[in-house]
Amino acid sequence: MADDAQKTASEFLDQSEIDKLLAQTSADTAPKSLLIRADGKRGDAKAVSKVEAYDFRNPVFLSEIELRRLRLLHEDFIRYLSARLSLFLRMEFGLKMAQLTTVTYSKFTESLPSPTHICLFKAEPLVGIGVLDINPRLALTIADRLLGGRGHSVKAERYLTEIEVALLEDVIVIILEEWCAQWKSEQDLRPLIVGHENNGRFLQTSPKDAIVLALTLEVNFGDCSEQMQLGVPYYTIEPLVKKMQARRQKDSAVTTVEKRASWQKAYDHISMPVRAEWEAFELSLREVSSLRVGDVIEMPTDLVQQTRVLLNGTPKFIGTVGLDTDRVAVQLTKKIPLTPEEISHGKPDGRKSS
Repeated sequence: MADDAQKTASEFLDQSEIDKLLAQTSADTAPKSLLIRADGKRGDAKAVSKVEAYDFRNPVFLSEIELRRLRLLHEDFIRYLSARLSLFLRMEFGLKMAQLTTVTYSKFTESLPSPTHICLFKAEPLVGIGVLDINPRLALTIADRLLGGRGHSVKAERYLTEIEVALLEDVIVIILEEWCAQWKSEQDLRPLIVGHENNGRFLQTSPKDAIVLALTLEVNFGDCSEQMQLGVPYYTIEPLVKKMQARRQKDSAVTTVEKRASWQKAYDHISMPVRAEWEAFELSLREVSSLRVGDVIEMPTDLVQQTRVLLNGTPKFIGTVGLDTDRVAVQLTKKIPLTPEEISHGKPDGRKSS
């Protein structure tokens, strides 16, 4: 009986062994993260060093570099627009960029206040309709200024009348003209006002999931501080962005043009001293002073083939001396390249420094 009890007790597991077995089982049955590569092959996501999540419902069409270039373009637009509206309204019209981002069309229209004044426009010949939103208090203040007022902020929160809309169109045309003018490097655009609305929730000018480039401006006009918003569908400005990218790449590309020497007529009458010489051997001053008429100097046998031709005192060619009828001639066989030391120590007249 004692042996049976000891055998039965050894068959049971304690709690630590049970936990160890459960942990091992869960590790074996845990689902592995699957990664499908671009070539269609499947693999383990852990084997890849970096996997980034991508939301297909809210794709990002503009990279950071492209968005930075668009920011610089709209900063110029803001600067020129501020100066032009200040001259038109005879009063300082301060503009500042609050935000430049990409959002879906549904989010952009939901962010528009109510009541507000919305202008629908086109930039011909591009497709798509843009949206310009002007806060009603700012719109009424501008209309009051156009009617001869001092530009004091209008506190009313109401829709604009037809007369006020007609007055505001002159300012809207200036805004659209300046925005289109910033794209003149890529394409000439002509602004066209399509219509006016007062509530953004009923706009249906673009699909709800369309990406919109949204520009938010802070306006300081007199004692009125409000916002304007400019929204343009990405598919409208996509051709312009591509042209901008192509132009930037072309400007930044380093083009190496081979420079070829060409003869100019002005060179015809320029004279240059030409001299042929040999480097035979060296003599001491005593040996030179002891030379007499009739002495024979022995020259190397290949000296004739190593004749140096100097142009304006600078060695340029190696040649061979020979006779051409009754004249001594030098046939050029090789060009002598200039060493870096000769280039750096050369004189303006072409002679080497001593």
